[in-house]
Amino acid sequence: MLQSSQWAILPFVLPYLSQMDKSIRFGLVADSHYADREPVNKRFYRDSIEKMKEFVHIMNRQKVDFVMHLGDFKDEGTDKNPRQTIRFLKDLETEYANFEGPRYHCVGNHDVDSITKEQFLKNIENTEIPNTESYYSFDVKGVHCIVLDANYSEDGKDHYFLEGSDWQDTNLTLEQLNWLREDLQKTQKPALVFCHHLLFAYEKGGNRYHVNNYREVQKILEHSGRVCAVFQGHVHEELHKRIRGIHYITQNAMVDFEGIENNSFSIVEITNDSISIEGYKRVGNRNFLIRQ
Repeated sequence: MLQSSQWAILPFVLPYLSQMDKSIRFGLVADSHYADREPVNKRFYRDSIEKMKEFVHIMNRQKVDFVMHLGDFKDEGTDKNPRQTIRFLKDLETEYANFEGPRYHCVGNHDVDSITKEQFLKNIENTEIPNTESYYSFDVKGVHCIVLDANYSEDGKDHYFLEGSDWQDTNLTLEQLNWLREDLQKTQKPALVFCHHLLFAYEKGGNRYHVNNYREVQKILEHSGRVCAVFQGHVHEELHKRIRGIHYITQNAMVDFEGIENNSFSIVEITNDSISIEGYKRVGNRNFLIRQ
């Protein structure tokens, strides 16, 4: 049963859900970390090329409405050479571009390791989005989709780890918070949010994996009354929280474990009353009710 605090948002969300088409279906993948380098612990970087090929093949066969990568698209070599890093990025983007429909990226912390955010964006494509934009929105079949970027330090500077950025100092800038608030005010559609970093508190092994100002982000999402779910990566595990009526869902990492038999991706279907996740390989099947 929903707690009383969770009911607060649902009466506002439900009328907007009726504006959807029958459903939308999209492919979801996270943390592929592709690089032509030897494995480290459970990360098999080279295998992400073949894993991405399988993902794209199945998404084309299933004719999903779009695909979304939740960040940490690529990784880097041991010598952190920017030219080599861009080559890894281009090689994986070539495979991702074989999807026969709209495709999108969130920016992850490993996407701004030995290359800048500007370099990353120039070498990928988000369908019909300018390649200068790291956070943006688009509409699909009666649903408003929002992509956020928390790769900013507290003082608002872009992360660039080759120059010493702290990967745990993740924030949405004031400019982005204002944009998010205005973007949600403009739409009359139910909304989904995508972000590499977690928008709820999560620490593990002494490290912080959430956006520092996540509470402020949550308040904006809740106040809009339109957001059904938030999809996230970063932590390489499946998590789920429902906070005041909004589902916060994370997905396993593609890069982890050897071979295509250990691939990790899903198809998400959103209807006017449910969220269904059809997991492939290491991603589990999950179902969440929007209406209770």
